[in-house]
Amino acid sequence: MTRLDRRAQVIAVALALLAGFVDGIGFVQLGGFFVSFMSGNSTRLGVGLAHDLSYALIASGLIAAFVLGAAAGSLIGHAAAWRRRTAVLLAVAGLLALAALFDMLGVPVAAAGLMAFAMGAENATFEEGGETRVAVTYMTGALVKMGQRLAAAARGESADGFFAYALLWAGLVTGAASGALAFSAFGVAALWLAAGFAALVALAAMRIDTPNARA
Repeated sequence: MTRLDRRAQVIAVALALLAGFVDGIGFVQLGGFFVSFMSGNSTRLGVGLAHDLSYALIASGLIAAFVLGAAAGSLIGHAAAWRRRTAVLLAVAGLLALAALFDMLGVPVAAAGLMAFAMGAENATFEEGGETRVAVTYMTGALVKMGQRLAAAARGESADGFFAYALLWAGLVTGAASGALAFSAFGVAALWLAAGFAALVALAAMRIDTPNARA
């Protein structure tokens, strides 16, 4: 996060907000399962294997969709070269719109799978050398970085970056709250809002994607 320029940091926070929004919708719709936070689903998978195989089946399906989405996002980004961010985010927008459409058609399983697939793909936005530089759909790493910055401050060293990671985390939390509220008002159709927002962020990325830009 701290290695990104200011404009890319703004996009990263916007994507954390998007991830929280979609995850909030998915969490309420699926009764406590996640479409972006796969650590939570992994725990639910383990508990389901011990207590309820139907829960394990749901969790494993979402995890598989997320992993496949991450692979697809990486392939799209690689093919797009220096337009990586734009291409990945346009794909995410399309996937979220498709998820909303499937829900309208009465196929909620496909909608949930596409949400997880889209969130996996979103993580390829800031990929470099096959590794994700900034995770925008889960915040464990950001919280660890915040703790490390606090430790540095306690040692009398620089705590630079604390607020950048805090803002990333706050973006996801704000998005999750907004997604839950939007679900209460519109149901899964709130994904149309998420798709539109992703398209807007893609347009913003288009303005800063250049042949010399770092991912």
